[in-house]
Amino acid sequence: MPIDPTLPYDDNNIFAKILRGEIPCNKVYEDDAVLAFHDIAPQAPAHILVIPKGRYVSWDDFSARANDTEIAGFIRIVGKIAREQGYVQPGYRLLANVGADGGQEVPHLHVHLFAGKPLGRMIAE
Repeated sequence: MPIDPTLPYDDNNIFAKILRGEIPCNKVYEDDAVLAFHDIAPQAPAHILVIPKGRYVSWDDFSARANDTEIAGFIRIVGKIAREQGYVQPGYRLLANVGADGGQEVPHLHVHLFAGKPLGRMIAE
């Protein structure tokens, strides 16, 4: 179902349930502000989801409401995870979908980290 990123945060979304421990995940990283885990339906040999623990619907919501410390910390952790997983060489892709046209499926900000093979063009012609 397409996500409207302008709606209020839904505490019953799957990532909120993962954060509360109601649904298990294959954890890659966790601290007080961020959780990263393997996607259950990977789209590449390596596919990690990185989510903030705050109640943010989308990248737009996060960039508008999070404070500078949260934003900088989140971005630094995404890079740290990529480095620790060994993805920097030969390369990786980050993707954050926003709204229906962007393909967002869960109303909680998440960044996809893809690696493990040549990923080709960003958008098919």
